[in-house]
Amino acid sequence: MIVTEALANGDKVTLVGFGWFERRERSSREERNPKTKETITIPATRVLAFSAGKQF
Repeated sequence: MIVTEALANGDKVTLVGFGWFERRERSSREERNPKTKETITIPATRVLAFSAGKQF
């Protein structure tokens, strides 16, 4: 629960010997539907990023 709250606040969470988690902002972008060739706007969103530590 503490990790979830820290990530929701935008903090970076480091677990020594395992890795770190952080929240990143992904901007909106336009993509194309490969089946219909229609252009679709994908809205901005927040994603979770993980990077493994050296010992992991």
